[in-house]
Amino acid sequence: MTIVYILAAILIFGVLIAVHEFGHFAAAKLCGVRVNEFSIGMGPLIWHKETGETQYSFRLLPIGGFCAMEGEDETSEDARSLNRQGFFRKLVIFAAGSFMNFLAGFLIILAVYSGAAGFLIPAAAGTAPEFEQQNGQTIQAGDIFYEINGERVYLYSDVSLLMGLHQGQPLDLVVLRDGEKVELHGITWGTYTGTEGETYQGYGIYIAGDQVEEANLWTLLKTSWLNTIDFVRIVRLSLQMLVTGEAGMDDLSGPVGIVSTITQVGTASETIGAAVENILYFGAMLAVNLAVMNMLPIPALDGGKIFFLIIDEITMKLFRKKIPEKYETAVNTAGFVALMGFMLLVTFHDVFKLFG
Repeated sequence: MTIVYILAAILIFGVLIAVHEFGHFAAAKLCGVRVNEFSIGMGPLIWHKETGETQYSFRLLPIGGFCAMEGEDETSEDARSLNRQGFFRKLVIFAAGSFMNFLAGFLIILAVYSGAAGFLIPAAAGTAPEFEQQNGQTIQAGDIFYEINGERVYLYSDVSLLMGLHQGQPLDLVVLRDGEKVELHGITWGTYTGTEGETYQGYGIYIAGDQVEEANLWTLLKTSWLNTIDFVRIVRLSLQMLVTGEAGMDDLSGPVGIVSTITQVGTASETIGAAVENILYFGAMLAVNLAVMNMLPIPALDGGKIFFLIIDEITMKLFRKKIPEKYETAVNTAGFVALMGFMLLVTFHDVFKLFG
C-alpha cells in the first residue's frame, strides 16, 4: 500500500506544478502573449499537437510542466512577446501561477469539507479554579477566541496552535462575548488544575470541543476560505521562525520529504477514505505553500520577476531608464543556481533523515 501513497504524493506534487504553469499559460493567452509551448510533464516528449501558434505537449516525467512564452528568456522583436508587454500585463502573467495554486488549495479544502455536518467553533469552556486569582480577570464559558497575541483566530485548531507558539510567555487575548470584543491582557503561564482534577503547566483555559456551527453553503465557503488563509499564515510563521532561528534545517522539507510526509499521512489513516481526505488536506496546504513561496522576492521565482518589474517601473518614472537586462539576467541566473543548490541540500538532508 505504501507504493500507492508514494505514487499519489508524486502525482499531487506534479499536478500542483502543472496547475501553476497553467496559470501562467491562461494569463498569457488572455493578455495576448504568444505561447510557443505548453507542456504537461517534463523530460522527453511523448505526444504533441500544434494548434495555431502553440504546441501542446505531454512529456514522460509527471513532475510538473512549463509554459514557454515568446520573449520570456530572451529579447524578441515580436509585438506579442512577453518582453514587449506593459507593466500590468506582465504583473498579471507573473502572479497568475501563484493565484492558481492558491485557488487550487481553496477548492481542495472545499471538496474535503463538502461532506462535513458541522464545524467546531473556537470557544472557551471556562477556566481553571486558580485562573481568576492569578490573572485578576476571567474567561467565561461560551466566549469565542478572536485574537491571541495579535494573531486572528480563524479555526478551532488555531487556539491550541497559537497558544503553543507562545508557551511560557504571557498571553494577550481578545474574545467575543455576546457579540462584543473583550480584551484580556497578561494571562500568565503557571500551574493550574485541569478538567479531571490533575495539575498541569499551562494557561488555565479550557477549550470547548462541543460547540458546532451547522454546515451549510455559507459556513462551508467561509470555513474553507479561512482555512486557506490560515495556511498562508502558517507559511509566514514558519518563515519567521527560520529567520529568528526557532526553526532549522530539520524542520525543512524538499520533494523527498514531502513525498515521505504524504506517505506517512496515508499509512497512518485508519481507512482508505480517511487517507484520501488527509492526503488531499495536506495537498491543499502544499498548494498554498507553493503559492506563497513563489511570490517571495527571490531571484528566479515569480516574486523575483515581479520585484524587478516594480524596480524597472520606478526607475523609468524617476530616471527614464530601465535596469539593463543583462544585470537582471545575471541576478536571476545566480538566484536560480543558489536556489537549486539549496534544494539539493534540503533533498540530501531529507534522504539522510529517511535512511540515516
